[in-house]
Amino acid sequence: MKINTYDNILLDVTDGIATLTINRPKSMNALNTATLVEIGEALDEIKANAADIKVAVITGAGEKAFVAGADISEMRDMNALEAAELSKVAHNSFGKIENLPQLTIAAVNGYCLGGGLELASSCDIRVVSEKAKFGQPEVTLGIVPGFGGTQRLTRLVGRGKAKEMITMGTMINAQEAYRVGIAEEIAAPEALMDKVMEIAHQVMKNGLLAVGMAKYVIDRAADLPLDTAIDFETQMWAQTFATEDQTEGMTAFLEKRPANFTSK
Repeated sequence: MKINTYDNILLDVTDGIATLTINRPKSMNALNTATLVEIGEALDEIKANAADIKVAVITGAGEKAFVAGADISEMRDMNALEAAELSKVAHNSFGKIENLPQLTIAAVNGYCLGGGLELASSCDIRVVSEKAKFGQPEVTLGIVPGFGGTQRLTRLVGRGKAKEMITMGTMINAQEAYRVGIAEEIAAPEALMDKVMEIAHQVMKNGLLAVGMAKYVIDRAADLPLDTAIDFETQMWAQTFATEDQTEGMTAFLEKRPANFTSK
């Protein structure tokens, strides 16, 4: 499988796992327009190669930052129309993360601020370094979150905590991020990627068609009335019984052997 090269990100595929690395360490991996566009292009590649890529990991280059925010040097002189266009570019790319059929894991290796937290919040699971710091500090710059922070953070931590974090503009540590629901796992810095890969390989043992459908049901039905959401779940559950993976998974269970899932 041929993978494109980019100026601001790195994309590697090894053993069915795509690792997308924001590669601007001199600017603490700040997100400018070019980087956001490249993220979107890389995600298109990952989606197009779903037969070969089972899990996608997003991280930042270097030891200091996952993504320290949007690029202030680019934004400072923007007018309202230019700012709106930048927001649309970010929403387009971050929406692609949510809509990938593959599970996505954010490997948060350092500062995860502003656009960085908005990026991480777009992923399905967040595994974070003990040294990671989190925040939506936009109000300290005289602006509000514009890449989804007011919405995705609220869905992760609830209205009150989101309002506190956003209006105070302060940072929280990894332990607090875990407590409030931003992080699913915490690891020592040197063990971060090992933990991420452990999760990725555990997911890859399962029926990946079912994994993608489970992700879809959770994301699409979470804000529906419960009765409607239950009906939607039932429809998706029934559809899995028309797949080879369902037959293989249940047969393997009864035969007390590992399943050999083949559906893409």
